[in-house]
Amino acid sequence: MTTEGHDFKKQFGFFSRLNIRAKLISIISIIIIAAMAIMISLATLFFKKDNEVRIKESNLTISQVVASKTESDFTALVEKLNLMGTTILQEFKTAEQKNLFINMFFSNDKDFLYVGICDRGKDDVLRVTRKLANDKFFTDNNIDQAFMARITADNSHKFVKSFNDEAVVHNVSERFTFPVMAVSFPFQRDANDRVVSVLVGYIKLNRILKAFVKNGITDTFMVNSDGDVIAHPDSNLIMSHANLVNLPIIDRMMKSKSDNEQTRYRDDSGVYYLGSFKKIGFSGIGIVSTVPEGLAMQEVYNIQRRNIIITIIILNIAILIVYFFSKSLSNPLTRLVKATKEIETGNFRVSIKPTTGDEIGVLTDSFVEMGRGLEEREKMKDAFGKFVNKEIAEQVLKGTIKLGGERKTATVFFSDIRSFTAISEKLEPEEVVEFLNDYMTRMVDCINKTKGVVDKYIGDAVMAVWGAPVSHGNDTENAINGALMMRTALIEFNRGRGGDKKPVIKIGCGINTGPVLAGQIGSNERMEYTVIGDTVNLASRIESLNKPFGTDILISHDTYIQIKSIFRVEPMQKIKVKGKSEPQQIYAVLGRIDDQNSPRTLEEMRRIVGIEMKGKPDEHAGEEGEVKYEILD
Repeated sequence: MTTEGHDFKKQFGFFSRLNIRAKLISIISIIIIAAMAIMISLATLFFKKDNEVRIKESNLTISQVVASKTESDFTALVEKLNLMGTTILQEFKTAEQKNLFINMFFSNDKDFLYVGICDRGKDDVLRVTRKLANDKFFTDNNIDQAFMARITADNSHKFVKSFNDEAVVHNVSERFTFPVMAVSFPFQRDANDRVVSVLVGYIKLNRILKAFVKNGITDTFMVNSDGDVIAHPDSNLIMSHANLVNLPIIDRMMKSKSDNEQTRYRDDSGVYYLGSFKKIGFSGIGIVSTVPEGLAMQEVYNIQRRNIIITIIILNIAILIVYFFSKSLSNPLTRLVKATKEIETGNFRVSIKPTTGDEIGVLTDSFVEMGRGLEEREKMKDAFGKFVNKEIAEQVLKGTIKLGGERKTATVFFSDIRSFTAISEKLEPEEVVEFLNDYMTRMVDCINKTKGVVDKYIGDAVMAVWGAPVSHGNDTENAINGALMMRTALIEFNRGRGGDKKPVIKIGCGINTGPVLAGQIGSNERMEYTVIGDTVNLASRIESLNKPFGTDILISHDTYIQIKSIFRVEPMQKIKVKGKSEPQQIYAVLGRIDDQNSPRTLEEMRRIVGIEMKGKPDEHAGEEGEVKYEILD
């Protein structure tokens, strides 16, 4: 190298290295900024569009659901009004009989206030010729019935449309202190099929307004063919008889030939909304759902802002990392990347050595050890990683059961400790575990001795199966023998117990026999041999019936058929189980017929086991309102 070249590098080498780093930082910064900007823009755009579509669809769904209910409500209202109109015209034998019928009607539906048959008078002013009134309403509110005739006359310009075969829904709430609507429609016709009288009914909106409660940021409301508010979450709009015909979505609904649409619009104040409407087939009524776009897209904008902040943070970190560690990291990381590729291809014995003593060197050593560990675990994973139950895994390795699912006839057993939550709350965690281990050991021993297999533990509950994976021919008998052994073991377990720290335990057992799907169920990483099907579900339901029936062992009718000559049972009330169309007969197991010491009656069994039965069984049971069974008479 010449002296001039050496002097040049010495003089400008620092700046040259700095420029290279600056260029690298600039390139990476541009890439990061461009990539993040494009990603944020596209993500925001797609998320916003997707969110808009979802909100519009949600609005339309809400509108359709509410419209369907509203249409059904109006159909019922018209039917009742027709009935009331017919009642007005009907000739009763006595006035007392008519008053009894009228009072019965209004007492059953207090929302109806007044019904009148009207004809067309001078200047198209409606005259009430015959009427029915909710006397209790008028008395309680100190209102004269003539007041209703005046309201009818004052709104004749609305109701007169019914003489042209139109149904009319009109908001008259401003004349009351609570929301009220009026409904009119043709009632009587002459020989030429011309409408000669209309029926006008006044109904409180309480029941209909239940469907128009504000749901989060969504407003759902109802307008008539003139754009008048009939029902709205804001009661002020109802009471003031607001008209929303100038609202773009209402204007569009009134002009649209379609019965439903989705749209984006701006109101007079400049606020954008996402809205949908659904027309119902009565009086031109429309159900509208709207959401302020700003509120609907608030999370989109929040995510956008967070992404920008994250981009700035990532950019600064990237600049620092590239500036200080580009050379010290690139080569070791390149070797680690190559080693990663080797592991991806299945070669776990990577031969890389650390070139530094820092974290990268430690990472390299750890990476090599990880490869060796993966190699060892890979050998064990395929054979045992998919199984939890040791006995099942051994049978699979021996080839005695098939991999996959198969249909079998099995007897399924469920047991559960009564009031376990209350018991566990009085014990320390260590005491709960010790108590459960002792209890489970005794119960599982009964299952094993009768050739059953524990399927799983569900908290304090035990699920066991007889007949899967291997049947021993008398699986149903074995299952009930196991349950009776549990009864005896539990009596022994409870001796000397009592008090909060050693509570007396009571359990319930449910047994059902039938077809099941037996196999290994789970993910690719872990599978569990179990049984599923309707037979399992019914067994669980039967177990939960022990408490209301005051029993400890209940069996299904399918189980009873197979053991009726072996065990002494007591038929219980039939039950209606969720998921079953037909009533189910169940039986309480007293003991074996050939056992001279077994109980002969339910009372004797309850005395031996220590079950106190007070009153009749609960007719229904379920969780959080979900009815799982019903006890029939």
